[in-house]
Amino acid sequence: MTTANLTRDETAARSAAITVRAYRVELDLAAAPDQSRPGFATTTTLEFDATAAHTWIDFLGLSVESVTVNGETVPVEYDGARIAVRGLGPSNVVTVAATGEYSRSGEGLHRFHDPVDGQTYLYTQYEPADARRVFACFEQPDMKAPFTFAVTAPAGWEVVSNRTVATREADDARQVVEFEPTLPISTYLTAVVAGPYARVESSWSRGDLTVPLGVLCRASLAQYLDADTVLEVTAQGLDFFAEQFDYPYPWGKYDQVFVPEYNLGAMENPGLVTFTEAYVFRGAATAAQYEGRANTILHEMAHMWFGDLVTMVWWDDLWLKESFADYMGALASAEATRWTDAWVAFANRRKAWAYSQDQLPTTHPIVADIVDLEAAKLNFDGITYAKGASVLKQLVAHVGRVEFFEGARRYFRAHAFGTATLEDLLAELSATSGRDLTAWAQAWLQTSGVSTLTLERRGKRHEIVQTNPRPHTLAVGLYDFDDAGSLVLTERLEVDISGVRTPVELTETPLVLLNDGDLTYAKVRLGGFSLRTVEASLDRVVDPLARGLVWSALWNATRDGVLPTERYLTMARTFAPTESNMALLTAALANASYAVGHYLRPEARDRWRSEWLESSWAAMSAAEPGSGEQLAWARAVAAAATVQRDRATDLRAVLDGGATVPGLRLDPDLRWSLWTALAATGDADAADLDAELARDDTASGRTAHLRAMAARPDEDVKARAWASALEDTSLTNDHLDAVIGGFRAGARRDLIARYDGEYFASIGDVWASRSIEIARRIVVGLFPAADSLRTVDAWLDEHAEAPTALHRLVLEQRDHLARDLRVRGVR
Repeated sequence: MTTANLTRDETAARSAAITVRAYRVELDLAAAPDQSRPGFATTTTLEFDATAAHTWIDFLGLSVESVTVNGETVPVEYDGARIAVRGLGPSNVVTVAATGEYSRSGEGLHRFHDPVDGQTYLYTQYEPADARRVFACFEQPDMKAPFTFAVTAPAGWEVVSNRTVATREADDARQVVEFEPTLPISTYLTAVVAGPYARVESSWSRGDLTVPLGVLCRASLAQYLDADTVLEVTAQGLDFFAEQFDYPYPWGKYDQVFVPEYNLGAMENPGLVTFTEAYVFRGAATAAQYEGRANTILHEMAHMWFGDLVTMVWWDDLWLKESFADYMGALASAEATRWTDAWVAFANRRKAWAYSQDQLPTTHPIVADIVDLEAAKLNFDGITYAKGASVLKQLVAHVGRVEFFEGARRYFRAHAFGTATLEDLLAELSATSGRDLTAWAQAWLQTSGVSTLTLERRGKRHEIVQTNPRPHTLAVGLYDFDDAGSLVLTERLEVDISGVRTPVELTETPLVLLNDGDLTYAKVRLGGFSLRTVEASLDRVVDPLARGLVWSALWNATRDGVLPTERYLTMARTFAPTESNMALLTAALANASYAVGHYLRPEARDRWRSEWLESSWAAMSAAEPGSGEQLAWARAVAAAATVQRDRATDLRAVLDGGATVPGLRLDPDLRWSLWTALAATGDADAADLDAELARDDTASGRTAHLRAMAARPDEDVKARAWASALEDTSLTNDHLDAVIGGFRAGARRDLIARYDGEYFASIGDVWASRSIEIARRIVVGLFPAADSLRTVDAWLDEHAEAPTALHRLVLEQRDHLARDLRVRGVR
C-alpha cells in the first residue's frame, strides 16, 4: 500500500527523533528534451542526527535504485511513497539513488514543450509536499536545512536555483551546474528552473547590500515581457520591506520567473520566485491586471521574511505566512507603488473570496486544524489568505501600526531561519503593544464564520447590530451631497463594538456606511434609506474605497438573498458603465454575469441574458477607444455571448474583419474568447476554430482551441470531452481545465445533464487514482449544475467514509448549488 498522505502526528514524531543537518541533491535533466523519456535520475544525500534506530524518507517517483546508510548499501524498502531506513546511529549519512517522473500536472518537476519553437522548459512547484516528487527528503516544513543542488542540463540552458552558481562545467552537449548551499529552508521552498529561458538582469542596492535581480520567461514570450515594469515594482517593494521590517533581505539574489501551465498565481521560493505566465500579457491588459500582478509580486516578496525566514511548524499555521503576505502585498502596493488604490481591490475582490469561503459549511478558523497533507492542500483558500489578511488589518487598527511592525521585527529576530507558532507571534505583538491579545486571538483567529453589521434605528437612537459577534475597531462614515451633487464624506465616527448591539450617536445622512475605510472583516448591510440613495446615485460616491464597499455590500446582499437579483442587475447595468476604477468594474461585470447565470429563475434568466449582452455591447461601443474600460466590456460581451447568440453575426463580422469596434485591440486571447462564445452557441464550427489555431499556434492558442472545440453544442462533442476529462491522463493541468471549461460552456444542461449520475459514480475512483491537484479540478469542474440537491445528498449519505478532502469538495459544491436554488426563490 502506498502511503502518500502524511499526518501531523507522525511528522511531529519524526522531527522529534530526527535533526537534519544538510542535503545534497543531484538531478540529471540532460535528456529532458526527449519527450519519450518519462523520468530523470535523482540522487540525494541526507546528513542527519537521530535518536531512533529507524525512520522513513519521502519520495514519489518511478523507482528507487539504491539506498546507502552510513556507507553500507542496504535493501531497498520502498512502498511508492516512503523509503524505510534502518540501523541508524546518532549521526547518519544516507544516499538515495532514484528515478523521478516529469510532471504534466504542475506538481513536482513540470516539463513543458513549447509548440512555437519546439523548446523544452522545466520548473519545480512543491507546496505543500511535492519536493518528494523530485528528490528523497523529509517532507515537512519544520525540518529545515541547507540544500546544495547540482543539476546536469543541456548546454546553453538557463539553470537557476535558490542560490547563485558556485561552479559550472560544460561541453558542447551538456553542463553541470552546482549552486552555493542555501541557508536553512524547508523542502517545499527549494526550487530548480531549467530551459532556454530569456533573461533580463538588474540589481537593487541599499547601504552595503546589493541584490542581483533577474526576470525570466520562455523565449517565445520574451517579446511580450515588460521586464522594466516588473523590476520597478520589485525595487519599490525591496525598499518598502527593508524599511518596515528592519531586517536585511537574506537570500542573496532575487530571480523572478514566469512559467507555463502553473497551478498557482506565484510561489515564494527564496531567491527564485515563480509566477504564472498569465502575468505576461500577450495583448492589451487593464489597470486591474497590472495592479493584480504588482500585488502578487509584493505578496511573494513579503514571504521572503514571513514564511521563508520564519516558517510555520506545520500547516495549521499556514496563515502565519499567507495572511501576512496578503496584507503586506496590498499595503506595499498602496504605499510604495503607483497602485495607490490597492486597498480598493482588496476590499472588493479579495474579501469577496473570503466572505464566500467563510459561509460554506466547511469553513474553518484562520488557525485551522490540519491533520494531514490532503487537508493542507485544500486550505490554501479565502480564509487562510484574504480573511487572515483582513483580520491583520483589523489587528493593526487595534494595536497600532508602529506597535504591529515592531512586533514583526522582534518576531524575525527571535525566529530567523527557524519555525514559529501563533503563540510566538502573539507574544511579540503583546510585548510591543502592551495588550493581552489572548481574547482577541480567540475571537478572530480560533473561531469561524463572518459577522454581519446592520445599522438600526430604535426611537431616536441608532444601534449597530452584529451577527456572529466579535470585537471590532471600525469607522462609520456619514456621506452627503455637496454643492456639485457628489456624495462625499462629511463625518467619520470611530467606534469599538463587541456585542450583538452597540449604540452609536449619529445624525443620519443620505448614505451611512458602516466599516468606512474597510478596517474590519464583516459583511455590511445598507439601511433602507442608504440603499435607495446608492440605487439612484452610486456613481456620485467620489471616494473609490467607499464606492467599493457599497458595491461589496450590494453583492453580499444579493448572494444572501436579501437584495433581489434583478434589482442588483439593474444597478450594475446602470452604474458599471460609469465605474472608473478598473478593479471595481471588473468585479461588477463578473458578479453581474454570475448573477444572471445562477441567481435568476429560468424565465427571468432568458430575458436578462439578452439584456445583459445588449448592455455590455452598448457599453463596449461607447467606451473610450483603446481604454481598459473598453477591453473589460469586450470581455463581458464574450462571456455573455457564450449563452446568448443575439450578437453572433456581429461577433463574426468583427473577427473576420468585416466590422470594427473603434480602438478595440483584438489580441489573441480576446479573439479566442469570442470564438469560444460562437462555438458554444453553434455559430462556429471546427473549421473556424482550426483556422484560428493556425493563426495562433502557440501554447495558449492550443489550450484555447481545446476549450472552444469542447464548447460546441453537440452530443458527440460533449461525450468526447467528458471521456477526455475523466480518462485522458496525458492532459496537462491547463488542458484539463480547457476541456472541462468547454464541456460546461454555454450552460447547455440539455446536453450534459445525462452525465450527472456518472459524475457521482466516478469521483471516488478519480480521487484514488489521480493526484490531488488533478482530482480537485475534475471534482469541482464537472460538478453538476442541477436543479435539485437529491443526487448530491444521496452521494454524501452513501459515502460518509469517503476521504475527508473529497467529502469537503463535494459538500462545498453542494452548498454553492443550494445557494443558487435558494436565491432564485427571492423576488
